[in-house]
Amino acid sequence: MKRKYRRVLLLFIAIFIICVLVLLMVKFFHNLDSGQKVNVVDSVENYDYVLEDRDTVLYKNIYNELKNVLDSDSVDNDKYAELVSKLFITDLFTMANKLSKYDVGGADFVYPDNVANYKLDVEETLYKTLKNNADGKRKQDLPVVKDITLASLEKSKFKIGETEVDSIVCTLNWTYEKDYGYDTDATVTLVNKDDRIYVVEYQKGDK
Repeated sequence: MKRKYRRVLLLFIAIFIICVLVLLMVKFFHNLDSGQKVNVVDSVENYDYVLEDRDTVLYKNIYNELKNVLDSDSVDNDKYAELVSKLFITDLFTMANKLSKYDVGGADFVYPDNVANYKLDVEETLYKTLKNNADGKRKQDLPVVKDITLASLEKSKFKIGETEVDSIVCTLNWTYEKDYGYDTDATVTLVNKDDRIYVVEYQKGDK
């Protein structure tokens, strides 16, 4: 009898576990289907830059300006660097349109070798308390960059590994729709690799 009872008990436990797993899977896929979707509405030919439907008006305006610069016969690298630095800051510090802490803004503009570390660092610092918004119902006060200006642009050198390369250092100031105490000024260092300009360093300003 004991052996029979044990088999029945194990059978019920197995059925219970299967039911729980099925319910979790149904909930997971339901969230995927009903969750927030991000759509690409424009892209820059020969570059990986894209515009998404969730991007702010400010981001869209800077993006369109960058697209015009890159579509010209002769690309102005100083202007290119300025616009990339602005897009980087705007995307990074506009958190209200991000889906979760893993949806790291600005990554498209970061030097390829640094992207993984950049994302991890942002996830564990700036975006650490960012709640998931898969269902579009998140209630959390989050920043949106309202305006950004270039304070200065200087030519410099930057060391990548053992190699020193030319760089452009942009000093930027920005404001938010509502101030929650996040950075409002910084210097962004950029380098050119294979005719594309990338962010290699971000340094918070003194304000």
